[in-house]
Formats: sequence, C-alpha cells, structure tokens
Amino acid sequence: MLITMKNAAMVSKETVVVPFSNIKNAIAQCLKESGFISNVSKKTEKNNVPVLEIQLSYTPEGPKIHDVKRMSKPSRRMYTSMKELRPVKNGHGITVLSTPKGILNDKQARKEMVGGEVLFTMW
Repeated sequence: MLITMKNAAMVSKETVVVPFSNIKNAIAQCLKESGFISNVSKKTEKNNVPVLEIQLSYTPEGPKIHDVKRMSKPSRRMYTSMKELRPVKNGHGITVLSTPKGILNDKQARKEMVGGEVLFTMW
C-alpha cells in the first residue's frame, strides 16, 4: 500500500485503490491526520470486494509523499520506547507505530506516552 501511494504521487495521480484491511484503514487514517493524504473511503468493487480509495495530497511544489522506508519487517521486528522516538527529516516526516492504543504517528505516541513496533517512516 505504501509503495503504491509513493509511486502514484510521483506520477501525480489523484487517487489510489488498494484492497481493504483493518490495519490498512488504520494506517490511512493516521496518514490523513498527518496531512500526507487528503481523504480515505471504503468502497466495494465488483463481486462485493471491499477496497480503500485513497486521495493523495499535493502542494504547489509537488506531492507531500516523497519517500517511504519500511522499518519493521517479518524477518526483523523493530520496537521502540517513547523516549527513543526522534523527529524524521527535521520534523517534515513522520514515524508510524503500532502501539497498544492503536496505530499512531510519533507525535501522537509521545503525547500518549506509549511506544511500540515501528512500522515505517514517511517524508
């Protein structure tokens, strides 16, 4: 889902359609709150297959999504505490975490005082 959004942003597409899952929906809502995407909606396509339609955000200079780096992988899980969270690209990017309080970005995790599994960074 992340690479699909990055590639679509690089060619200036308006929307991206990805298969629906609860974790993708939670990540998309987190990215919407952070301003990297402008709208998320759940729709059904042919044969009643649920999909997420994600509308990307742009600035006059270009897309808001420049790059994505996956941190935690199935071969190596990465966890962090609240104290170890650092700003990404001098505050221009975010780190997305899976915490006991749900999917949160690094600013929300510091505010809630929780750590968790580092899913990815985006800037």
